[in-house]
Amino acid sequence: MSGSVDLNDIKRRMEGAVAAFKSDIASLRTGRASANILDPITVEAYGSRVPLNQVANITVPEPRMLGVSIWDKSMVSAVERSIRESHLGLNPIVDGQNLRIPLPELNEERRKSLVKVSHDYAEKAKIAVRNVRRDGMDGLKKAEKDGVIGQDDSRAQSEKVQKMTDDTISEVDRLLAEKEKEIMQV
Repeated sequence: MSGSVDLNDIKRRMEGAVAAFKSDIASLRTGRASANILDPITVEAYGSRVPLNQVANITVPEPRMLGVSIWDKSMVSAVERSIRESHLGLNPIVDGQNLRIPLPELNEERRKSLVKVSHDYAEKAKIAVRNVRRDGMDGLKKAEKDGVIGQDDSRAQSEKVQKMTDDTISEVDRLLAEKEKEIMQV
C-alpha cells in the first residue's frame, strides 16, 4: 500500500471498538444466566482487589442459575459480600465452598432500561469507530497535501476507509438488534 495511512491499522482499531461493544453488551443481564454477568465484580483477596474469576470458577448449571466454586475456603464470605454489594440485584446462597446464585425474573421496566443501556453502549462504539475514521481521513489528507500520495490514491483509500466505517457501524447495529431482541424476550 502506498501512502502513510495503514488501512490494516484502521481496520484493527475499528474491530477493537466492536470487540469492546460486544464485551459491554455481554455483561448486560437478560433472562438467561451467563457467566459474563459476574465480570464486573472484584473481591478483596490477599490484600488487593481481584476479579472474581481469579478466585473462583463460574458455571451456569441451569438457565436461570449461576454457580460459583470458590477455590480458597477462607474467601467464601468475601466473595458472597462482593456479589451482594455489586448492585446487580443478585442474592447468593452459600453451600460450603460453593455459591448458588438464582437470577430473578426481569420486569418490563427493567428490560426497557437494559435496552437503553445497550443503546448507550452502541452509541459509544459508533463514536469510537467514527473517531478512527476521522483519524484515517486526516492522515490521507495530510499525505496528499505533503505529496506522499496522489489525489486518485487518496480518493480510493478514502472510499475504502468509508466502506470499513459503514460495515463496522452496520455490525454494531446488528449486534444491538440481537441484544435488544434477547432482552425483550419474555
